[in-house]
Amino acid sequence: MRQMQVTMLAMALWLANAAQAEHPVRVFDVPKGAHPHDVAPGAGNTIWYTAQHQGALGIIDIATGKVEQVPLGDKSAPHGVIMGPDGAAWITDGGQNAIVRVDPATKAVKRWPLPEGSGYTNLNTPAFDGKGRIWFTGQTGIYGRLDPKSGKMDVWPAPKGRGPYGIAATADGQMWYVSLAGSYLAKVDLESGATTVVEPAEPGVGSRRVWPDSKGHLWVSEWNSGHLARYTPATGTWKRWKLAGDKPQAYAVYVDDRDVAWVTDFGSNATLTFDTRTEKFTGRYPGTAEKAQVRQILGRKGQVYLPESGLDRVVLVDTSKPG
Repeated sequence: MRQMQVTMLAMALWLANAAQAEHPVRVFDVPKGAHPHDVAPGAGNTIWYTAQHQGALGIIDIATGKVEQVPLGDKSAPHGVIMGPDGAAWITDGGQNAIVRVDPATKAVKRWPLPEGSGYTNLNTPAFDGKGRIWFTGQTGIYGRLDPKSGKMDVWPAPKGRGPYGIAATADGQMWYVSLAGSYLAKVDLESGATTVVEPAEPGVGSRRVWPDSKGHLWVSEWNSGHLARYTPATGTWKRWKLAGDKPQAYAVYVDDRDVAWVTDFGSNATLTFDTRTEKFTGRYPGTAEKAQVRQILGRKGQVYLPESGLDRVVLVDTSKPG
């Protein structure tokens, strides 16, 4: 009983703090021990998340709050999830060393294992190109591409070895990924698979996630340096902004439909918003408790999702309404 009272008090204090944020929020509890890692807009009025520690795809019904989990298979440990052009959930599953598809209607699971000889790749993040092919990264030092229509899968060794992490496609169909251990941004040739490495503004920044905006810029979260960075491919230039605090750790970055950049800071246990037009930090969403560990951000028009992997919660920010 006392633990429940403490939890309720902590939540009340958080809600009072969150009420000062730019937009209203909703909190969804997911099964204990799920540790939701990545999120994505799901089919209909749902949110998808990867239950990394329970080997499942999580489905949250936004209207009712109901949570369902679809088991992905033996040894599953899913990391990334994204909706494909077919409307299905596509997952990078490090435990199964495979790309996994879940049909949103039937919940049927299909797997594409990486080629024999690939070894354990620690699969990370997926993204689709304009031809319906899914690209992915692996932290052991690979990146690859699967054509779901033919089943053909290609895997390439990454420049500088270990580290490929976040990956994203731009509006014009280009594919970019970042390397955490290698500290670089890379553009991938969609046909040959060759990469062009872009070095960061300074060595060792720990480039973790990347996301494009509507103006053609690429936004990168720098884990080691604690910066939010912007790269402009048209000019080949970088610009960076340091997160506040003594030891900021920029984990994830996402640019919403209004060109507002969202960045998670493990150092301050909060998610920050940054106006890409005025180039100023504008808002702060604290974790619902200590060590929230928001590991990825995604959303759709009017909504942004924050998966608190450390607390087994998913927070929805309603950007269509003022706070």
